[in-house]
Amino acid sequence: MRRRAPEFRRSSRKKLSDWIWWLLGFFIVAGLVLFIVHHRHESPFEPPIKDMNTKFEDASQESVNFTQELVSSTSFARQLIDQMTLAKAYVIIAKERSNAQLAWELSSQIRKCQRLLSQAAVRGKSVTLEEAHPVVSRLSELIYRSRDNHYDISTMIVTLKKHSQALEERAIAATVQSAEFGQLAAESLPKYLHCLNIKLTMDWFENPKLKKLADEQRNSPRLVDINLYHFCIFSDNVLATSVVINSTVSNSDHPQQLVFHVVTDAVNYYAMKAWFLRNNFQGCTVDIQNIDDFSWLNASYSPMVKRLLNEEPQLQYLSGVTAGDNEDTKFRSPKFVSLLNHLRFYIPEVYPYLEKVVFLDDDVVVQKDLTPLFSLDLHGNVMGAVETCLEAYHRFYKYLNFSNPLISSKFDPQACGWAFGVNVFDLAAWKKANVTGRYHYWLEHNSDQLLWKKGTLPPGLLAFYGLMEPLDRRWHVLGLGYDMEVDDRLIDSAAVAHFNGNMKPWQKLAISRYKHLWQQYINLSHTHLQDCIVN
Repeated sequence: MRRRAPEFRRSSRKKLSDWIWWLLGFFIVAGLVLFIVHHRHESPFEPPIKDMNTKFEDASQESVNFTQELVSSTSFARQLIDQMTLAKAYVIIAKERSNAQLAWELSSQIRKCQRLLSQAAVRGKSVTLEEAHPVVSRLSELIYRSRDNHYDISTMIVTLKKHSQALEERAIAATVQSAEFGQLAAESLPKYLHCLNIKLTMDWFENPKLKKLADEQRNSPRLVDINLYHFCIFSDNVLATSVVINSTVSNSDHPQQLVFHVVTDAVNYYAMKAWFLRNNFQGCTVDIQNIDDFSWLNASYSPMVKRLLNEEPQLQYLSGVTAGDNEDTKFRSPKFVSLLNHLRFYIPEVYPYLEKVVFLDDDVVVQKDLTPLFSLDLHGNVMGAVETCLEAYHRFYKYLNFSNPLISSKFDPQACGWAFGVNVFDLAAWKKANVTGRYHYWLEHNSDQLLWKKGTLPPGLLAFYGLMEPLDRRWHVLGLGYDMEVDDRLIDSAAVAHFNGNMKPWQKLAISRYKHLWQQYINLSHTHLQDCIVN
């Protein structure tokens, strides 16, 4: 069969071939586009995009621990610190040698060094060589000049030692002065208490009814009734004594069965009588006595009275120092030698008809009923007290001079101390053990102040040694007059809160955290108190 001419042939095969090539080209282009797009996301030549967390992590890794920089022996910061410390020493010596120019140049470089270290600490980066080099170089030159001026190491040591001794002496003097001022503040009465005493004394002399009422109560049989609960307080502070009595009767189950024996001095005697005659404390009995009326308390009986009659020994005992000695001036408080404060060692003589009494300091606040103290078994001992030896400070060796053989041969230096403030006394056992005689014995042996320095607690530890019955700690919490961190739970659980220390609650320097414990037992509506506090 004859083939057709090309122009007359069918074009179907040619069209099919064109479509195949078009499709193949399309797929090739599409694949190339996908390949490019895919590899653009995984390209090793572009840095990966960091999220915010990674950025912060890197920033924290770049910051420098500046404390480690300062202690590192290879850091520029450490070199700056060393150079600066040495330069400060040379500044002192240069000033002593009247070389003001050198001292000024050293001080200038020291300030530059401090500024450089501060800037490095703020930006959180190490001190660089470029930053440290000019300062270190200049300081080195100045230190070399100082040495060249014969400010050698031996001179530095001697000079710095003198400065150290001078600073130590100043610190000791400041400490002693602070203690002395604090003690003076603690022993002095605020203006409003002086005002109250004056007004009450005037009431006594201007109001005949008070004198008549006092005469009627003078020989009350309740004062010697051993079936009642007897408390003794020795104080020259009217308001403090009032708080002790008011807080005791307010927390007592049977306030009418309480008898308070108060001894004061001649200055405050009439004010005390007027106050307690004008105010009723829930039916309890309050008896006021004047210590000057105790004729038996004389120089022939008491070494303390004998000492006070001699002006020079009184000054020495008052100051806690011997003649020519200027140390320990903080012991010059009159309270340490006042007869009122030492009257606690004569309780059987003051109350010869009583069998058991509870002694209360005038800086305590009673929070619970104290009558169970009278039924405690003292196991033949003379007194009951709360021990204070949970801390090492309250051991015997802290109060007494154990280098003296008279002390070291009779007492254990690790024996546990105890506290005055809330104490129950068996007066029959007291007389049998002759505690007052033991107290006199130790007073006579301490005439030169070699056994102890101050206070009534050291002779108390000696006189009652082996005669003290430990009480539950919840009867007596101490420290409210100096410790600002007494546990609230301990205070709440205590029967008595004691403001021992210089920060008494009736003073402005009292610790405000505890002051409400004391103030709640003051009748601020009383006319005299209002007048005195306002004025």
